[in-house]
Amino acid sequence: MENQTKSVVMTAEEQAEFAAFKAEKEKKAAEQKAQEQRQTYRQMVDDEIAAAIPELKGLSDDIKVAKDSVLENFKAILAIKGEMFNQRHGKDMNFYSHTFTNSEGTKKITIGQYMNDNYLDTAENGIQMITEYIQSLATDAKSQALVGMVMKLLAKDAKGTLKAQRIIQLRKIADETGDEKFIQGVKIIEEAYCPIPSKTFVRAWEKDEKTNAWKPIPLGMTES
Repeated sequence: MENQTKSVVMTAEEQAEFAAFKAEKEKKAAEQKAQEQRQTYRQMVDDEIAAAIPELKGLSDDIKVAKDSVLENFKAILAIKGEMFNQRHGKDMNFYSHTFTNSEGTKKITIGQYMNDNYLDTAENGIQMITEYIQSLATDAKSQALVGMVMKLLAKDAKGTLKAQRIIQLRKIADETGDEKFIQGVKIIEEAYCPIPSKTFVRAWEKDEKTNAWKPIPLGMTES
């Protein structure tokens, strides 16, 4: 039996109503599809997070155990190194970062501690001394540029702390000027430096047999 096509004659008003009905139907269908996509998306996210979190927590625990084990095992080595350092230099060794390389020179490990910049209150005396000196120089464009540079280096971060790296730059400028007051101010700030220990870290490398270059062993999610 052949399909038969029938033509329907509509008035202009009926055509407009049909077009509006069709557009509304398509709009609702699109909205329904979008809603279903959002629901599918949310469910997929929930499922993958539920599966990934336990795996990542397990990895995090494994890394912590390995890190703690390495740090604990190197305590005795650090103690001996500290004694040798004291015998050689007559003072205690600061624990910031230590790198150990095997006898063959093919593997090395760095263990250390992140340090947060911190200064004793006496640093303010140095800042005041430098500020008084540097502001007295603002007589021409060249000296004003120097003033601006120095004041930027003395600017504190959001936590109200001087940045140690900037003080190193400030020392170079002071030495170049040769001014005793400037140099003394920087010295006061340097002597007030009292960093606060933060998290410990472990890094490891192996030498590439072909290139003889050190190849880091990835120990973080962003390093793999």
